[in-house]
Amino acid sequence: MKNIKKTNITVALPKGRLADKAIAILEKCGLDCSTLKIYTRQLILQDGKKSMNFIFVKPSDVPTYVERGSADFGFVGKDTLLEENKDIYEPVDLKMGACYMAVAGYPNFNYEKLAHKLCVATKYVRIAKEYFNKKGIDVDIIKLNGSVELGPLIGLSDVIVDLVESGKTLEANGLVPLEKICEITARMIVNKVSLKTKGEVLTPLIAQIKSVVNEGGKK
Repeated sequence: MKNIKKTNITVALPKGRLADKAIAILEKCGLDCSTLKIYTRQLILQDGKKSMNFIFVKPSDVPTYVERGSADFGFVGKDTLLEENKDIYEPVDLKMGACYMAVAGYPNFNYEKLAHKLCVATKYVRIAKEYFNKKGIDVDIIKLNGSVELGPLIGLSDVIVDLVESGKTLEANGLVPLEKICEITARMIVNKVSLKTKGEVLTPLIAQIKSVVNEGGKK
């Protein structure tokens, strides 16, 4: 891969496993990311060649930093993009972190025949509302930030809307996926203005990342 041209580019990385995978991709694109692997409390870091700045943020905040131009590009899950609904470019499906968004509950539960308004526990309020609105089902959304599986178990909700990877957590609690809403993978996102004003760097970088992703899929 060709080295990335030195310029003032800021990258938003989500804290956690996705950041490690994103860094691995950038290294294959010619960036020296060794400084990002050293523990520090600094909020802004640079790659080894000082060609890019990196900020580590909560995954749910990545689209906001990119849309507002505080970061030129970033990496985030499609679930966050659907929930946040920001005005950004989404040029690369990284084809990793694959899972799916689903409605889940007790086996054989038929929420379309309920006598009362369907109660849904989820952290994905926008996704849940849009999904059930399209089906013409009136819902009461309860926002939870974790352990949404508890909803049906303690009678807080009829069903949940959440990410499903292996399904083991659902199974361990007597729940099953009832309907698949959409497939989810990690994505590269880019600020619209940055793509125009810093296109000499971002355009070839996008092409390099696509190449790395495609090469990985062939192995």
